[in-house]
Amino acid sequence: MEDVIATGRSLKHVQIREYVRSLVSGGAPGSPAPSERELVQRFGVARMTVRQALDALVSEGLLERIPGRGTFVSRPRLAPSRITSFTEEMTRRGMLAESQTLLARREQAGPGVARALNLTEGDAVIHWRRLRRGDGTPVCLEDAYLNEVMLPGFLQQGMPTSLYDALAARSLRPTWAEDSVAADRVTPEEAALLEVGLDAVVLRHSRRALAGEAVVEVSRSVYRADRFTLWVQLGDPV
Repeated sequence: MEDVIATGRSLKHVQIREYVRSLVSGGAPGSPAPSERELVQRFGVARMTVRQALDALVSEGLLERIPGRGTFVSRPRLAPSRITSFTEEMTRRGMLAESQTLLARREQAGPGVARALNLTEGDAVIHWRRLRRGDGTPVCLEDAYLNEVMLPGFLQQGMPTSLYDALAARSLRPTWAEDSVAADRVTPEEAALLEVGLDAVVLRHSRRALAGEAVVEVSRSVYRADRFTLWVQLGDPV
């Protein structure tokens, strides 16, 4: 009996998946997919079965979930070799990116930053701290460190809207990066800036970005785990 039930559930999941696929295939990026509630009512199944069907389409890249908004037809995937900025990532998810500069100044590199940028401790670096928002909601607190020697006049020209666009204008846009991500508890300062509770969990993202063999950026970002999902594409798209 258990095998029969399991098989029925599996077939229902496939049926729902293919039904949703037929509705959204060829749809404009950003078009809404049927809601879980609609599918539960239409097929008379548990929400878990519907979610399994939608998860499969999200994994395929046909759909994407935007926290607090719903499930939508995915934007075209970026080439896996391209390193994306926060602004580009928010645009891909259909959100308006905004940045607020909290600090922009010349500093002496500490041991960790110096090692990551291939500098000597005490060398001059540019420290740029920004609060990043998506559709007006705080998403990320980012500290970027740049080699001042590679970016003469950077602070005097006014802070750009996009760091990666500014680097591209100097032929220094990152072509590859080393990233690490870890879950952690938020600090009181981060909680205030990100507008979350003191018990919130955040994602700590560290990046060492290079243009060819030159290290152009070292950054440490703190993302609200309830507002940001990290997507990683492995291998070349077929």
